[in-house]
Amino acid sequence: MVRYQGGEAVAIDELVRRLSPALLRFFWFSRRSTMEAEDLLQDCWLRIHRSRHTYRPPEPVLPWIFAIARHTRLDGYRRSRRRSAREVLVAEPPETAPVEAEKGGDDGEAMRELLNRLPPPQREVIVMLKMSGMSLQEVARAISSSVGAVKQKAHRAYANLRRMLDEKRENKDA
Repeated sequence: MVRYQGGEAVAIDELVRRLSPALLRFFWFSRRSTMEAEDLLQDCWLRIHRSRHTYRPPEPVLPWIFAIARHTRLDGYRRSRRRSAREVLVAEPPETAPVEAEKGGDDGEAMRELLNRLPPPQREVIVMLKMSGMSLQEVARAISSSVGAVKQKAHRAYANLRRMLDEKRENKDA
């Protein structure tokens, strides 16, 4: 660790090679899957790298590293709890749109092209309102905005879409 603090590139490789198996076991026993344990191990090494300047050389390195590992594990647990609290299990998946609607044909492709030309905030509001069927209040909550701001973005998006359609018709007629 002292060599790593001194800037030796080889030192981190040696630390990772020596300590990763023990850290992986530490994370694996507290998790259900190997993938989660490996994610925590990666996060832990990033934290060790960021806080390497806080290690005091006369102190033993293992307690310092495992203190970081413990905090990494606790933060991972909290993150997974927050995620699972927000997730809702559904007995049956919702119905999907028919294949023809997904393909969209020429009209669907034209609409997609027009929507892609809108500024991202306006496109987002239109997709939520018209394609996802969300209410104004739901869209406002989803984008952390007010209902009035959502209405304004939708109005501007409709005006832009009208203008683009008029331009398209004029170009066809010409």
